[in-house]
Formats: sequence, structure tokens, C-alpha cells
Amino acid sequence: MNCQSHLYQGQDPRAVSRRWFFHQCGVGLGTIALGQLLQQSGQAAVASDPMAAKRPPLTAKAKRVIYLFMAGAPSHLEMFDNKPVLAKFDGTLPPAELLKGYRAAFINPQSKLLGPKFKFARHGKCGAELSELLPHLSEVVDDLAIVRGMATDAFNHAPGQILMSTGSQIFGRPSFGAWTLYGLGSESQDLPGFVVFSTGSKGPSGGASNWGSGFLPTVYSGVQFRTSGDPVLYLSNPPGVDAALQNDTISTVNTLNRLRLDAVGDPEIATRISAFEMAYRMQSSAPDAVDLNKESKATLEMYGAEPGKNSFANSCLLARRLVERGVRFVEIFHEAWDQHGNLVGDLKKNCRDTDRACAALIKDLKQRGLLEDTLVVWGGEFGRTPMVQGGSDGRDHHPNAFTMWLAGGGVKPGITLGETDDLGFNVAKDRVHVHDLHATLLHLLGFDHEKLVYRFQGRDFRLTDVHGEVVRKLLA
Repeated sequence: MNCQSHLYQGQDPRAVSRRWFFHQCGVGLGTIALGQLLQQSGQAAVASDPMAAKRPPLTAKAKRVIYLFMAGAPSHLEMFDNKPVLAKFDGTLPPAELLKGYRAAFINPQSKLLGPKFKFARHGKCGAELSELLPHLSEVVDDLAIVRGMATDAFNHAPGQILMSTGSQIFGRPSFGAWTLYGLGSESQDLPGFVVFSTGSKGPSGGASNWGSGFLPTVYSGVQFRTSGDPVLYLSNPPGVDAALQNDTISTVNTLNRLRLDAVGDPEIATRISAFEMAYRMQSSAPDAVDLNKESKATLEMYGAEPGKNSFANSCLLARRLVERGVRFVEIFHEAWDQHGNLVGDLKKNCRDTDRACAALIKDLKQRGLLEDTLVVWGGEFGRTPMVQGGSDGRDHHPNAFTMWLAGGGVKPGITLGETDDLGFNVAKDRVHVHDLHATLLHLLGFDHEKLVYRFQGRDFRLTDVHGEVVRKLLA
């Protein structure tokens, strides 16, 4: 119990005072108490391995997650939500009552309406409407649940991304991926449980907080991978350092770290030990996991992947390779969707870069028997306004209504949930807030979102805070 007998050598143990006992053994007692509390909530981790795979308390339909985060906010009005009425009133002012109390990020709310720029058609047995921008996704539409009734509270990128990732606009909260690892651990001993890729023209506006662990132990944070060269910087040994020397160094450092962990009980020391050991194992496992040259020519062509290139297509194929190897959560951030101007040109490029790979990922997971228990999520942080910005070729940020889609992992396939009004401005039916989405995703992973909690600064925190309801209509 961490009583540190060397501190009272020469004393009769029976003479040790109660006050001394609680003072010197507080860390051990606290750990025991914490462990008991965690066991009662079904979230106890193996003390020696916080990343050990754990069974969720409820029946889980999904075992792993691939999150395709379209950072910058794709326009639902050009891709998923056909609005003939908006096209009819193109160039006119919106109704005054529609904009009462409305806050926009940059434009004057009195800007004129802008009709959709692309044609729509129905696809698949389900008859879902998709834009001509998405010819590949239309081939797998019967495997998707398209959620047209999404809504959020934020209308700027960093707060919106942080809210979508962590359930709060405040920095410092654990990400969805971190909560998933905290609840489920990882099935991979040789790769991080939570891997992140960043493609597009820049990284996400919310930065690393989108995949951070917040107040959870940092062992649950996402690890950013590259798609060319070493997947993680400094993974290879420098000249003059062979395997034997490295092994001796890591062994010695971890021995010292374990002594310190026994003395003070700081969970961040356990994270450090785990990181050293994981990095050592990754030197052999990670290069193999990210070697796309081992994929068939047909698979590379299906994704549009090119080995050695940093691309969304490569990242989608790597996501499949990683979940096959037991990685619990893979997230790809594609920051390219902020079309305040050049809406037509940029959307064409963005969809060329992503549509084929998204559809290929669904097909590939399905043919390998992985889609059934792999939850795939696609979407950005909010939508775009029905009003124009940037002359006649742009849209501003819009939190009131946008579209996301889900596939696999217990999601009901071939459905379109939710409707917006005739202008695509507000949700008119089956509204799904970000908190509701999070509650539903946790439910599919086998958790009651109100009970997956972590005590911090005197209160229990959860991904959904004090909000959220499971969207039953999305469940298979």
C-alpha cells in the first residue's frame, strides 16, 4: 500500500501512529479507493496497463471508430440537402422573421439568398438524394445513415471543432477518441489506441485539442501519424544507437520511472512508461502498418491511394489497415471546407480529393467483414448559410442546420434522418444536436453516456456534460 517502510526503520511498526499512517500512505489508499469506485462504474483499468482492452457495460454494436472530420464545414446545401425553393428565390432577400435574433460569423444576415450550385439525383434502393459532386458515395448510399437535422451551438471554427470533438467549446476537455480509449482500452499492444491523420491544406483550427485527453490521463490522447517516411517523428534510431543500447536505455529509464510511480502514484508517470514501451514496439510494428506497398493494385486504385503521398485517400486506406491491427480509434482531419468564396471551384476539388476514398473505405470494410462492428462517422463542425457571401460564390458559417453521415457499427443503413426548412436554414424535423450525436455514438460502443464519467476538480464529467439523448431512429 505504498507504506514506504524505509521511512520508519528502527521503529516498532505497532507504534506507528494513525496520523502517520494516513499521511504517508495516502496515495496508496487513494488509489485503492479510486480503483473501487471505477470498478463499481465498470470502468476499471488494469493497473499495470491502462490501455488494456475492456468490456463495455452494455451490449456494443461497434468495437472501433473511424472518424472522417471534414474541418472547415462542408456546405450541406451543395452536397446533401437539395432545396428547390432556395433555388427559386436565388438573389432575393430572406424573410425578415427568419433572421430575427440570428447571429452570423461574418456576413450581414440581410445578404441575399444563394441557390444550390449543383444538381441532385436519387440513388440506391433507399432513394437518398445526393449531389453530382458525390458520384462514388452514391454507390454506397444504401450503407449510410444520412443525418440532415444536425445542429450545434458554435459558429466559428475553433469553438465548433472543439465542441464537436469534446462536447464543449472550452479547451481542456477530453476528446471523443480519448473517452473511447478510457472506456474500452485498445486491442493493439504494438500501436497507439488512438491514431490521428491530418490532410488538406492545413491542420484543424482547434489544433491538438481535437484529439487531446484533457483531464483524463494523457495515455488516452491521440497520436498523430504521417503518411510518408516514419509514421511518427524520431521513430528511427539515430546513427550509433543500436537495438541493444536502446533496449538497455529504455529498461533503465522505465525502472527509475516505476520506482517513482510506486513512490508518488502519479498516473502521468504510468503514461510516460507506456509511451517509452509503445515507441520501442512501434519501431517494428508501425512501419509495417503504414506500408501501402503491401496493398494490391486493385485496392490502391479503389481508394485512389498513392504510396508515399500525404493524401486523404492514403489516410483512409491506412485507417483500414490500423483498425485491422486492433487500433481502437482513427481520426482523419481534412481542413479544406471553409468556402467563404470560390464555393464552386473549391467544393469540386474537395470532393475529388475525398469522395472516392470515403466510398472505398465503406466498400473495403464491408468486403472484409469489418463494417458490421466499425463505426464510420463523416462530417464537419457546422454548415453553411443559405445566404451568399463573397459576391455570388460563397457561404458563411451556419450552426442551425447541417448534414453528417454514419455507417456500420450498429447504425441503421439506407436511411435519411431529419429535414430542414425550405431554405435549409433551420431543422424542421428530427433535430440532432452535437450532444445527441455523442450520446448515440457512445451507446453504439456499449456505454450509457450518463455513466461514462471521470471525476475532476470535485465533480463528475462526461462527454455529453448535462445534455444529450440517444437518437433511437439511427439504431439498426
